[in-house]
Amino acid sequence: MLNWDATVVNMILKGIAETLYMTCVSTIFGYVLGLPLGVLCAVSDKEGIRPNQPLYRVLDIVINIVRSIPFLILLIVLIPFTRFVVGKSYGSTGTIVPLVISAAPFIARMVESSIKEVDHGVVEAAQSMGASNWTIIRKVLLPESRVSLITGVTIVFGTVLGYSAMAGTVGGGGLGDIAIRYGYYRYQADIMIVTVILLVALTQIFQFAGMKLASKLDRRRA
Repeated sequence: MLNWDATVVNMILKGIAETLYMTCVSTIFGYVLGLPLGVLCAVSDKEGIRPNQPLYRVLDIVINIVRSIPFLILLIVLIPFTRFVVGKSYGSTGTIVPLVISAAPFIARMVESSIKEVDHGVVEAAQSMGASNWTIIRKVLLPESRVSLITGVTIVFGTVLGYSAMAGTVGGGGLGDIAIRYGYYRYQADIMIVTVILLVALTQIFQFAGMKLASKLDRRRA
């Protein structure tokens, strides 16, 4: 058993901070890329407000290709690009780049699915009133799908959190790195157990908050 002194406690606290940093920043930038991509997919699909099958097919193929690459492989493949963008390919900051690229297509699919759930009658009503496509996107599609979008954020957060833990196998920082260094290489089972509990707790806390917010917005819409 490891001696749980101030140094170990500070290491765990730093791991929590790094994990939250990687997860939150990656989720935010993932939505910066994935949200417009998902909207574009929903709009350009054959049943969208601006069908464009060639564009949709290209986006669909690109999203499917990136999503099919396992995160650890993507992490390694992107090392030169990550080093170019942030100056290093390790640590919590270095992990954000592959996390964003991995999360963006996943987010795009979730956004596309959420938007496609919007009642076509509402969209048709807006079109009959002469609303432009951009207005429909801003004032109809996104607001009407907000509950599903918020639910999607909670799922994305949990997924990105899991990916950030996997990055610990190659020095990605955070709780995953602590679990690998102490729980695996040094056979410190107590460290492994604590990091797993903390990862589960972080996921559950965020998902609980997200689902409560989605439920509150859903009641308001009703």
